[in-house]
Amino acid sequence: QVRLVESGGGLVQAGKSLRLSCTTSGLAFWLYTMNWYRHPPGKQRELVATIDPDGRTNTADSVKGRFTISRDNAKSTVDLQMNSLTPDDTGVYWCSGKWSGREFWGQGAQVTVSS
Repeated sequence: QVRLVESGGGLVQAGKSLRLSCTTSGLAFWLYTMNWYRHPPGKQRELVATIDPDGRTNTADSVKGRFTISRDNAKSTVDLQMNSLTPDDTGVYWCSGKWSGREFWGQGAQVTVSS
């Protein structure tokens, strides 16, 4: 059974940092491109950051220079370090793993940034 579980969300003041972690099980993690998405209230879901099996990353322009995605293939985890948070970063954050036409999702973690 494939499971992705996000952790590390919460309430934080603007300008502070949070680190989200996604722990996976039941999949060949090293094969998967891992993603972080978010859904801000009243807006469209957004792909925030991606890391491929070789560790190459891509981040959305809206978070470039503030958010960093990383992975640990030995632990089957993917993290999202979020710095200099603003209220616009508020939303539900999901991790997903994608490979060979399949994509698995976590249950989401709420991030709320107060001004």
